[in-house]
Amino acid sequence: MNYSALQTAVQDAVENTFSSSDFATMTKLAEQKIYNAVQLPTLRNTTSLSLVAGNPNLTLPTDFLAVYSLAVIRSSGVYEFLLNKDVNFIRAAYPDPNSIGTPRYYALNGTATPLIQQVLLGPTPDEVLTAQLNYFYYPESIVTAGNTWLGDNFDSVLFNAIMVEAARWMQQEQDIVALYTQQFQESMLLLKNLGDGKNRTDAYRTGQVRVKVG
Repeated sequence: MNYSALQTAVQDAVENTFSSSDFATMTKLAEQKIYNAVQLPTLRNTTSLSLVAGNPNLTLPTDFLAVYSLAVIRSSGVYEFLLNKDVNFIRAAYPDPNSIGTPRYYALNGTATPLIQQVLLGPTPDEVLTAQLNYFYYPESIVTAGNTWLGDNFDSVLFNAIMVEAARWMQQEQDIVALYTQQFQESMLLLKNLGDGKNRTDAYRTGQVRVKVG
């Protein structure tokens, strides 16, 4: 379901017409709620970053939300995955910022600006290296994209999530909000079955799903 069809469906269901900006806000709130409740491949992004010799700070992409993995790629092509630690650990392990070598640890280190986050590396890189970051991010909203993976594959989840936001926006009675919330939770179970279930296993290792008969 594309954005236009989604907007029509919600407005028909609640028998109300929302301004473009209000409906866009409700949609983005619904997407944020969904994306933080389930792990999906579409919420993962991968990028290459450059480590600068003598600089212990690594700037992250502007759409970064959380780390899945961070690896240094040696000239031989070998990936060396860094371990996530606290800033205090790295400061204690490498009190001298001039301690150099191939980084083994990283720690989220606040922001360089309100929109740019950094990680602290330990030890400080002793040469220019390429790093691969696999991270959690919000994909482009259906509001601006028109079509998204969520809208195309699980429009029931997005529709029900927006219905909850619409009911709150219209200050509906609590029983109406509760009904829409229940419908949203039921549709979320199907999405979690995919994202947190089927995408986390395969038939080779765990066998196919079986239902007891008789």
